[in-house]
Amino acid sequence: METVIRDAGDLFAEPRVEVEVRPGGVRILRSAIPLPDAIERCVGEWLEHWARLEPDSLFLAERGVDGDWVKLTYGQARRRVVAVATWLLKQNLSAERPVVILSDNSIEHAILALAAMHVGVPVCAISSGSSLMSRDFAKLRANIELLRPGVIFAEPVERFGPALDAVARLHEGVVVAGSRGSCVAGAIPFAELEAVVDEAAVMAAFASITPDTIAKFLFTSGSVGTPKAVINTHRMLCSNQLAKELVWPFLKVNRPVLVEWLPWSHTFGGNHNFNLVMRWGGTLYIDEGKPMPGLIEKTIRNLKEISPTIHFNVPRAYDMLVPYLREDAGLRDRFFNQLNLIFYAGAALPQHLWSSLETLSEQTTGSRVMMVSSWGSTETAPMCTECHFPAVRPGVIGVPVPGTELKLLPVADKLEVRVKGPNVFPGYWKQADLSRAAFDDEGFYMIGDAVEFVDPERPEQGLLFDGRVGEDFKLLTGTWVHVGSLRVKGIDALKPVAQDIVVTGHDLDEVGFLIFPNIPECRALCRGLPEDAPVEDVLSSPAVVNRVRQGMALMKQLGGGSSTYPARAMLMAEPPSVEAGEITDKGYINQRIVRSRRADLVDFLYSDVPDKSIITVRAAADQK
Repeated sequence: METVIRDAGDLFAEPRVEVEVRPGGVRILRSAIPLPDAIERCVGEWLEHWARLEPDSLFLAERGVDGDWVKLTYGQARRRVVAVATWLLKQNLSAERPVVILSDNSIEHAILALAAMHVGVPVCAISSGSSLMSRDFAKLRANIELLRPGVIFAEPVERFGPALDAVARLHEGVVVAGSRGSCVAGAIPFAELEAVVDEAAVMAAFASITPDTIAKFLFTSGSVGTPKAVINTHRMLCSNQLAKELVWPFLKVNRPVLVEWLPWSHTFGGNHNFNLVMRWGGTLYIDEGKPMPGLIEKTIRNLKEISPTIHFNVPRAYDMLVPYLREDAGLRDRFFNQLNLIFYAGAALPQHLWSSLETLSEQTTGSRVMMVSSWGSTETAPMCTECHFPAVRPGVIGVPVPGTELKLLPVADKLEVRVKGPNVFPGYWKQADLSRAAFDDEGFYMIGDAVEFVDPERPEQGLLFDGRVGEDFKLLTGTWVHVGSLRVKGIDALKPVAQDIVVTGHDLDEVGFLIFPNIPECRALCRGLPEDAPVEDVLSSPAVVNRVRQGMALMKQLGGGSSTYPARAMLMAEPPSVEAGEITDKGYINQRIVRSRRADLVDFLYSDVPDKSIITVRAAADQK
């Protein structure tokens, strides 16, 4: 059993920040911790290291068809990677003919991806939602047409039949069927990839990889504009993990054990977390659950069996996890028993969830679990900042990691942030114009986000994420509405009703909320309704409506003007749609797409004579 480390001095390196002040209020932030020049050549060196040093250590585990854990050691993984890489070398693959993976996380997914990178062939995992939750496959078609893959993997392949048919004419690649499910006509079973081993040929290809070799293509989520294929080099991935080593020294004595659902098609799960495990010889239990009704129960089952040392997740998942932790002492003990820290990303964590997790951990272990976050993007592989210190409040994204520079520029009433470093991408695949437009004249990537200082006089206390520069808007009064911070404050004020919020009011005279409710929590408020009452009845119940009114009144009482509270709100009976792009596969609400898709509801929200389903702050004030 690993030693649990909960003291910040043992977990983290001391945050030290250098600030360069330039004319016009521009500031350059750097970590005072230097990043060594000796960055690993490629990610495959981590697998080679652990397979040689500790071949019997557990690397990956997933649930088998019988429900038991199927396990893979580092030595077994390396042998399978070399076998699959042998087959890949015969497929005439390159950056122009990469490997594409359509499936969710699995051991075979990992083996194929690692095998491709081991011989210098880029791999691209595409969100399974583009194949399984789309009617027209438009996004998938665009992705495949851009990449023209030489190999496409799907597991179980029969589920992906319509998607594969939709893109069949857009590539000349081989379709590989995962071992789960049947092998359809025209597909090659995964076992065939492992039939022959030519280690000499594989290691010759491995030796030719350089830090600038393309490791992956990752598609952006499409939250802003059309999804783009982001080039991820081995230098980007390796420098990220080296920076992590410098700010999280506890990893040297406490190897990570993760229970992980975050998709490998996204940089959070596929780069940050997966690579962290492999870099440190840790163990990743692949969680087939997700923070969704009907799937969160699978996550709970896994957490009842496996104690993580670090828990990575998004706020939406913590919102669904907390009620289970409150109700189940056994789950609490297992979850917090070996936990060094809780890490959240993808969106800011509301204060009530932060407080709940701290309280539950203190009740269980006698001490509060450390809560941290960081910030970055697909284009930065992903880490640019890290909170390697006890944060004074939720939403702190930390300070620049070693090797990364942040440029802060005053724009309107915000600080736009730009990034430079070895973790930053060289460009978008086959989109030269977009690549050039992504960088300023000093080579800083214009990420499009804004930040603010926790304390401008003490930069070592970190930065706060302040939303996207293009996400904020003005009311007719000319007052700026800061969507990111207002959303988080709203979720906290409207707890436990609000699971997420979309902020409205563009070019109007007051702010509105479209509220996506936490249905189980809403049902708990409705003591007089039957357990199977329709969702519409739950959301229109006085208990739920009054709770929203109270939260709205509280936000207004806190002051700050009309841009800091909602004047009207409406509860959404229809949950956010992944297929329509309203919510990303990591659980983050796309404000723009929700407002566009539900434009009729936004119009209805601002009706001159509000319907009874519209909750107004005036009604809240009157009730007070």
